[in-house]
Amino acid sequence: MKFKRQVQAEDAINLTPLIDVVFLLLIFFMVSTTFTRETHLSIDLPEASATAALESEQVLDILIAADGSYSLNGKSLINQKIETLKAALNKESEGNSKLPLTITADAKTPHQAVVTAMDAAGQLGFVHLSITTRKPGADGG
Repeated sequence: MKFKRQVQAEDAINLTPLIDVVFLLLIFFMVSTTFTRETHLSIDLPEASATAALESEQVLDILIAADGSYSLNGKSLINQKIETLKAALNKESEGNSKLPLTITADAKTPHQAVVTAMDAAGQLGFVHLSITTRKPGADGG
């Protein structure tokens, strides 16, 4: 007896519905997602109109020049290292970290120089810290 062989259908997954679903998900996420562009912000630094605090007998004043060099109470420091600034602050304040400390920086001073001065003051425990600003409408020049 001769049996007729049945033709086997190839087992395959129909990918067309799967591709349709993936494209629909892609379109959904593209439409629902908001894209943000990073831009360079143009900012104007704030001005302070408050008057200066009451002056005490001794005030520490750190002056930062446009090139990032420091001077403390009118005395120039030999370099721009934080250790030098900390040593000068410690010597000038005689270890009294309760003295008020004022940071005056040129408008073109690198931000890192100001942060270094604030870091040195913070490491020594100075808490009465102020940064000088110009009055609104005052001539910067």
